[in-house]
Amino acid sequence: MSGPGVADPEEERPPPSAVPGRRAPLTVRGVPCARRRATLVAVLVPCAVMFALGLWGLDRGTLWRDEAATAQLAGRSLPQLWQLLGTADAVHGLYYALMHCVRALLGGGETALRLPSVLGATAAAGLVALTGSRLAAPRVGLWAGLLFAAFPTVSHYAQEARSYALVTAGAALSTLLLTTAVRHARARDWTAYAAATALTALLHECAVLVLAAHALTLLVSRVPRAVWWRWAAAACAVALALLPLVALSRGQSNQLNWLYPPGLRAAWLLLRSFAGPSLLVVVAVCLLLAVAAWRPLPRRGPLGLSAVALPLALLPSVLLFAISQLHPVFLDRYLLFCLPGVALAAAAGAERLVIAAAVRRSRRLPPRAVAAAGAAAVAVAFLCQLPAQQRERLRTGRPDDLAAVAAMVARHAAPGDGVFFVPTYERRVRLAYPAQFTGLTDLTLGTSGAESGTLYGRDAPLRQIRARLGRTDRVWLVAADGVDRTRWFRHNATETAKWRLLHDLFAQRYWLDGPGGNVALFVRRT
Repeated sequence: MSGPGVADPEEERPPPSAVPGRRAPLTVRGVPCARRRATLVAVLVPCAVMFALGLWGLDRGTLWRDEAATAQLAGRSLPQLWQLLGTADAVHGLYYALMHCVRALLGGGETALRLPSVLGATAAAGLVALTGSRLAAPRVGLWAGLLFAAFPTVSHYAQEARSYALVTAGAALSTLLLTTAVRHARARDWTAYAAATALTALLHECAVLVLAAHALTLLVSRVPRAVWWRWAAAACAVALALLPLVALSRGQSNQLNWLYPPGLRAAWLLLRSFAGPSLLVVVAVCLLLAVAAWRPLPRRGPLGLSAVALPLALLPSVLLFAISQLHPVFLDRYLLFCLPGVALAAAAGAERLVIAAAVRRSRRLPPRAVAAAGAAAVAVAFLCQLPAQQRERLRTGRPDDLAAVAAMVARHAAPGDGVFFVPTYERRVRLAYPAQFTGLTDLTLGTSGAESGTLYGRDAPLRQIRARLGRTDRVWLVAADGVDRTRWFRHNATETAKWRLLHDLFAQRYWLDGPGGNVALFVRRT
């Protein structure tokens, strides 16, 4: 594993029990106590760092559109959620059920809704560190866990009321359980692996690609045939558990009809998102990944760290990129679960450089100093990307600001005024901040989302909307930013008819531009 003519200091050094005149260290179940303590530190430090980063600026004072969906759906009953899954968002059904329980326990505040993501990212950082410690050394686990926590993309989704941080934690747990199952070959370990992988895929079905990464890990590791049979049985169990969700979500593929087949620019943006975005950090991480691929670390068991990390870091992204040429589903958040692999592979590359430096100097480097130097390097990478970390915690760090749009309506509208939502999904502003719309009449609503089993409710028939417009003199239009200029809007007969009806009967008095949404006052034509 070290190349011809070069031996690793770790491999040449005899175990302490074999050195004459030296006692064997105290052990617990065959593992030295010192290593257990080092592993514990390597896991707890990244967890603490990630938890602190997750809490830093957690309450941005606003929800964006995807979080607004979580907020309003978490408030529905379980039967209402079940009804919704037949029409939309089936892929997030398990997450919404979880958030229903969270809301019942902690309330529906923005901080409470984001807390599960903070905990998910914290767990993922600890699992990454534990995997690196088991497959290489505690300092490698420490570096990997800290690097994972330092990625701005991790902070982005750790502070978002969506499922992606929890999916990442599930993928990290599944990967760790794979290493345990291959090492011990116990039925209970393979059962735990199958259960964790299935639960992760049910949280978001794109995470099933972790199975492809694990298959490549087993292939390059040349595991025995018995391991393949056990893994195949676990993979079949995951597929069977996922089949109902796949069948249900296939009928809802129109929710992604705004995506296009990705090209090289999309691949570059994904790379910057996962390894940066600072160009210096991107280059450094890519070089470490190349070192990990070129010179893998010595194995500490049947699976090597590079064999586990690199497939997880790369293969799901490649597969989703290829699939998206025919059925576009390529989004960075769908691949967030690959980031544990990126962090582990980068840490493996750093450890290989440390070993090479020790061989060149023909002496062992101080372990604690090396571990501290690696942690300091991660801290430097974090500081290089501090502006990106700070942007993630601003209100402008998301595509829109629903609280600002709702505040514009509340500031200017008077009781008895009407509200006109175009398109229908812009009703999410009112669903996220109902208090700002108190005393206002929704002129376009026919049936609420909870009653109709939809995300944003169903619009009333056009004749009913016309009748309602006849009973009011002032109407506040809440519209998506630039929606009337989109091809989708021009080809949507229902939305364009609503738009023309409002402009035929009312004249625009003034227009307010908001972050991700617009508000305009219309008064009756005389």
